[in-house]
Order: sequence, then C-alpha cells, then structure tokens
Amino acid sequence: MAGEGQGAQCERAHSLCWGGGVGAARRWVAEGVRPGGKLVAAADGAGDAGVIIGIDAAAEDDIESRPSHHDADEDHDHDDFESFHVEFGAVAAPEALVSRLTRLAIDHDILRIKGFVAVDGRDMRLVVQGVGGRFQHYYDRDWRDDETRVSRLVVIGQRGLDQAAIEALIRD
Repeated sequence: MAGEGQGAQCERAHSLCWGGGVGAARRWVAEGVRPGGKLVAAADGAGDAGVIIGIDAAAEDDIESRPSHHDADEDHDHDDFESFHVEFGAVAAPEALVSRLTRLAIDHDILRIKGFVAVDGRDMRLVVQGVGGRFQHYYDRDWRDDETRVSRLVVIGQRGLDQAAIEALIRD
C-alpha cells in the first residue's frame, strides 16, 4: 500500500474485493494500519458511530504517535476554503437536480455539496451528498412536523467560488 497513489489504492481494493474476496482486501488494508489500529467493517457508511469515531478510545493518550498533515505543512491553512448554503423550494425531478449538481461541481471545482432536498409529492427528505463529481442521494426519513420543508444545500470549495453563478445553477 505504501507508495501507491490514491487511484491505484482504490483500484487495488476494488480488485481484491471482487477478485480475491473481502478477506483479501481486509488483509491488504490491515498492512497499512498503524500499530494498535483496528479495522471496522461497514457497508455504505453504516456502522457503530461510537466505534468509528473513537468515542471513549482515549486517543489523546498516545497523541505523540499520531502525526497529522498539520505537523509537516507550515502553509496548511483552512482559510483557503469557503462555504455557503443555498435554500430553494421543492424539486419535481431529483435526478435532474443531481445531474446539475454533478456538472456544477466539475465545472466550478467544488469540493463538496451536501444537504437535504424537499421533493414534490414525497413526505421524505432526500439526502444529497457529493465529493467532486461523485454524488449519492437517498431518502432518509419523513420530514418532521416542526421542520420547514425547504431544500438546503451546503457548498464547500476553495476560496474564490462564484457564489452567484452556483446559486443560480442550483435553483435553475
């Protein structure tokens, strides 16, 4: 795993899962886990959140052995990013919205878009989340009586996004 680019790592993991089975992929990933680290099996992001994010894991007890990207890069600055949210009404065609968001993310170098969308004729919220041009959407639950049925998406990118153009294209 060391020395491989991210694309090569994803391709190798996919190949192992489908060609060699999940066990082969698990063994390969385990090679890159730091000492004392654990692997947690999950599908579509579903898993015990307490285990995944390390609640009661006492991670700070060995913080010195956990290097961060902040340690080596003096120029690393979160101020290079900006975010804003866009509110709009219910949509009639969620697939068309997701298609527009995909094109928008690619054309405007948007890093992430996430939020909830109200869909005409549906009592459930549509979760929309995308990283770069890869989007996922699904209905998660009914809107609660105390919630306003409004679509709201958060857009995250590097500083300099054309907010007016992005908002107009989302609301199109």
